[in-house]
Amino acid sequence: MEPEEKPKYGEPRKHDPNFKGPIQNRSCTDIVCCILFILAVLGYIAVGILAWTQGDPRKVIYPTDSRGQFCGQAGTPLENKPLLFYFNIMKCASPMVLLEFQCPTTQMCVERCPERFLTLVNAKISSKDFEYYKKFCKEGLTSSMGVPDILKAGLCPAMLIPSKSFTRRCFPALGEKGGVITVGNNSHFDDGSGKMRDAKDLVDGVKNATVVIEARQAVMKIFEDYTQSWYWILIGLVIAMVTSLLFIVLLRFLAGIMVWVMVALVILVVGYGIFHCYMEYADLKGEPGADVTLEQLGFQTDFTIYLQIRQTWLAFMIILAIVEVIIILLLIFLRKRILIAIALIKEASRAVGHVMSSLFYPLFTFLLLAMVIAYWAVTAVFLSTSNEAVYKVFNETKCEHSRQTCDPGNFSTSAMKAACPDSECLFAFYGGETLYHKYLIGLQFYNVFLFFWCANFVTALGQMTLAGAFASYYWAVVKPDDMPAFPVFSALGRSLRYHTGTLAFGAFILSVVQIIRVLLEYLDHKLKGAQNKFARFLLCCLKCCFWCLEKCIKFLNRNAYIMVAIYGKNFCASARDAFLLLMRNLIRVAVLDKVTDFLLFLGKLLIVGLVGVFAFFFFSGRVKAFENTAPTLNYYWVPIQTVAVGSYLIANGFFSVYSMCVDTLFLCFLEDLERNDGSAERPYLMPESLRKVLNKKNKSEPAE
Repeated sequence: MEPEEKPKYGEPRKHDPNFKGPIQNRSCTDIVCCILFILAVLGYIAVGILAWTQGDPRKVIYPTDSRGQFCGQAGTPLENKPLLFYFNIMKCASPMVLLEFQCPTTQMCVERCPERFLTLVNAKISSKDFEYYKKFCKEGLTSSMGVPDILKAGLCPAMLIPSKSFTRRCFPALGEKGGVITVGNNSHFDDGSGKMRDAKDLVDGVKNATVVIEARQAVMKIFEDYTQSWYWILIGLVIAMVTSLLFIVLLRFLAGIMVWVMVALVILVVGYGIFHCYMEYADLKGEPGADVTLEQLGFQTDFTIYLQIRQTWLAFMIILAIVEVIIILLLIFLRKRILIAIALIKEASRAVGHVMSSLFYPLFTFLLLAMVIAYWAVTAVFLSTSNEAVYKVFNETKCEHSRQTCDPGNFSTSAMKAACPDSECLFAFYGGETLYHKYLIGLQFYNVFLFFWCANFVTALGQMTLAGAFASYYWAVVKPDDMPAFPVFSALGRSLRYHTGTLAFGAFILSVVQIIRVLLEYLDHKLKGAQNKFARFLLCCLKCCFWCLEKCIKFLNRNAYIMVAIYGKNFCASARDAFLLLMRNLIRVAVLDKVTDFLLFLGKLLIVGLVGVFAFFFFSGRVKAFENTAPTLNYYWVPIQTVAVGSYLIANGFFSVYSMCVDTLFLCFLEDLERNDGSAERPYLMPESLRKVLNKKNKSEPAE
């Protein structure tokens, strides 16, 4: 007699008359992972303390002079000198600036930038001019010193050029008159040695001096927009929160109607987006410069320029049209399955109605995530600013010590100064050669990895907590009498008491994949200019594979947490049980669960679309009623994009409760089908509405 062949995806669950939902008598799982996670968090706290003792965020906020002092820092002698002045801006045209991000010229903190042309030679003639000139000179300058002595000692610049402040730095006030570059309304200037120079000679120096801070201008404008519009952004996010909450409440009572209304509104909102893009595209026809392509335009810090090009609106229109077609086709092919999904959403609405506190649980998750993000960001800033000031030798003539590290305290009497009389010891950058500085990149990596691990742990805790609460609802024979008094708090307590190690295990696996994706993105950024097409292709394939792997792990983790919440097993056993259960019901998974996810995604899309359209008309000033109310902005897309992203996060927070409820009820529903057969001894626990859709019924029910 041949042995009986085992089922490919494991044995179905057997009926257990004593099973009443999430098991109460359980033990701790994945204890080793729990211990490792606690040790890792303690190490993370130690890294934060070390960074906070070594770091100095002032290095990011304030510009630094040649002696490594901060310009404008409160409580210091330079408090009233917030601007950085370059002795010779033309030296910033050196290619070394692009390598070291530091101009090889003396830099000092000043109260205000120079406002007129003046050479040191001319300033010595008039005591009034010399007093003005001394504001841009180092300490130690006396009226008795001659011009050659002053320049040899490097106490003063050879000339002053009319300048303007830009990101706390003084740059020549360049302009254009009749196609000729000017500075201070003059096309020529005296360079201090009696030689007349063209104003265009300053252009290269200014360009290189701003190579690091050119993007910072856009950032400052964006920050300014936030300061002008933060109040209205908060109002937009509150509207998104109220809309999401209203949507959830309506789903509780009108699930079927709301789903179809939601589908229709999404189609209308996307359709209006297509119409609006077409109108903008048509209005720009014949406008000067509107036919320039995005490739010809290149990258611009003023993003509103892109909205003046027809190709931009054409791209938007094509993207929205593709989205519209995909949505309509999915609705056509899945119209019958949507009815089943609606029944599942109705049951999820009833479950949420019995566990109303679950709607507010995302606020707890959001608070924990905000703490994790804030800790990571602060630690990252302190780590990146914990380097020491490094000084290097800068010179105009050939010198064997050029670009070597030096000590500004004794440089004037050092052998370097003796070998290179015209050299100076200037601040170059922040670095260091101590043991701490050598492993600084490792600490930054640890900071990023623990950020992923802690963030994924918080997310996993939310998923397991909600799964435990909704599972107790499904398996309750008499609802709500057989449910715990506080389902969410009971599930949260079980998750933290027994399954911290399991949560850490699942979060660790996901974090490893995410950190690999970050490294691949970093390599891709570094190889953008590489000519090796095979390396680029291989990197692209790896990025795609790890993206798919991350999605698969998230899916498996989510279902594993549901099984842990119900049965209290360890991570591997729960993941195996969940995977086999899903594989035994693969068709139902593809049809029911994914269609429901699609409908809930349409709900998020609708909320983002409604709030985003409102924000667009308000901040862009397209509606006359809002012209005087809307703030004046550099980029009106900044608050619009912020409101849209914030609305999606808020909607996702509320809908994540529904999504977790649907996934939990779905797994419980599959287990119900395996455990029970509808007989009087083994009745189905699924609701009557779901039994009707699936043509299932308990034998105790009267035949129709």
